[in-house]
Amino acid sequence: MTIFGRELRSAATAIPGLTVWELPVHGDARGWFKENWQREKMLAAGLPDFAPAQNNISFNDALGVTRGIHAEPWDKFVSVAAGRIFGAWVDLREGPTFGAVVTAEIDAGRAVFVPRGVGNAYQTLEPGTAYSYLVNEHWSADASYTFLNLADETAAIDWPIPLAQAVISEKDRGHPRLPAVRPIPARKTVVLGAGGQLGRALRSEFGGDSRFDFADRADIDLGVSDLASARRWSDYDTVINAAAYTAVDAAETAEGRRAAWAANVIGVGALARICTEHRLTLVHVSSDYVFDGTLQRPYREDDPVCPLGVYGQTKAAGDAIVAQVPRHYILRTSWVIGDGANFVRTMADLAQRSIAPEVVDDQIGRLTFTSEIARVIRHLVESSAPYGLYNVTGGGDPASWYEIARAVFEACGQDPARVTPVSTEQYVAQTAEKARAAGHPASPIAPRPRNSALDLTKIAAAGVAPGDWRAGLSSYCARLSSPERRRDQQI
Repeated sequence: MTIFGRELRSAATAIPGLTVWELPVHGDARGWFKENWQREKMLAAGLPDFAPAQNNISFNDALGVTRGIHAEPWDKFVSVAAGRIFGAWVDLREGPTFGAVVTAEIDAGRAVFVPRGVGNAYQTLEPGTAYSYLVNEHWSADASYTFLNLADETAAIDWPIPLAQAVISEKDRGHPRLPAVRPIPARKTVVLGAGGQLGRALRSEFGGDSRFDFADRADIDLGVSDLASARRWSDYDTVINAAAYTAVDAAETAEGRRAAWAANVIGVGALARICTEHRLTLVHVSSDYVFDGTLQRPYREDDPVCPLGVYGQTKAAGDAIVAQVPRHYILRTSWVIGDGANFVRTMADLAQRSIAPEVVDDQIGRLTFTSEIARVIRHLVESSAPYGLYNVTGGGDPASWYEIARAVFEACGQDPARVTPVSTEQYVAQTAEKARAAGHPASPIAPRPRNSALDLTKIAAAGVAPGDWRAGLSSYCARLSSPERRRDQQI
């Protein structure tokens, strides 16, 4: 019998993510009324925002109809519109709770949220029972299902009506016992841009984890790929986008401008749409180039963007798109250094070849090592930190490119005095003059923000203490100077 006047509340169970919900039912002599699904109230009470896509109703004529233990690749919210059922749920996911069982009687005043991979079964306790369930994927014949036999001895479900007397389909009677069931794996994470500097750092951070896929540009190219068909996205939980068009100067050319917008805006837009449709978490990496660098303090996450060049414009546009994805992390970073061509490697090479460079001294910021970005990504995702935008750079005092170049020379055992400071204007003019002297037109040089320092208060509050960029530089230069690294470069 349905109890009227209950308050909306939920209770956890022995199966992680499976929750039993008490629903307010209002009734009188005419019958009853309830809000079977009320997104705003239920989210406030702790239900995941699982975005239902389809509503199904199973009508059961007889007492004792028993429907098998099925685990589907979607979440469900089950309830009854008429009658009563005995519900049984078995965790069929990989992990320590594989095989755990929860049972409950459900009437009009009770419902159950069933997460993906948990087997669901029920038995009718009254004739004329209407069983209803909301799911967050459209039914597909191609979907992968996992089943468990209703009479499995390990689960040992105490059915109110013995199975020998129940109404069961032959198909459900033939499902396997628990030892023969292959546990449903957790959803995976895919890293895009796995061949780049950050992508290689992410491989180092997560490469031993079977839950991670890595896609380089040959596999998925944001600028040209049909992303919708590039993966079976329902098998994933998180997308880490380490792919981007990053040729800052080339972006100022006609061809580069088209390529930058294709990858950093059009491709990111397609990726954001996929992540929204499939309820995926999107981790996206941004840049200090979204600012013009005129502030006299480090930039905060809430400062308005004002990009100077094409690259910064495309990154700002991509950020605005990603910010509309319900589950997103945007990591805004600067002066990225990793396994690949970069400023520090160039300076180290010049130092070893006894070349005295001229380096701009009026652009300030902090180096950010890709290993640090990968570490922050792991922390944000695994700690379920609040979604949003975070500044992520190395810690310590900001410095100019000139000061960093001197530090590289010193770390390489060379005289830092060989590095000469120049202004940005001098550097641009000298570059153009060298091009003219060589008999070819000068390549475009994109405008750079003079101040690239980012405020790190928010990421520190999220539990990440950024490592000092100077310590990171010393370690990086030591690796560049190691005999093994030099031997690899010669090979």
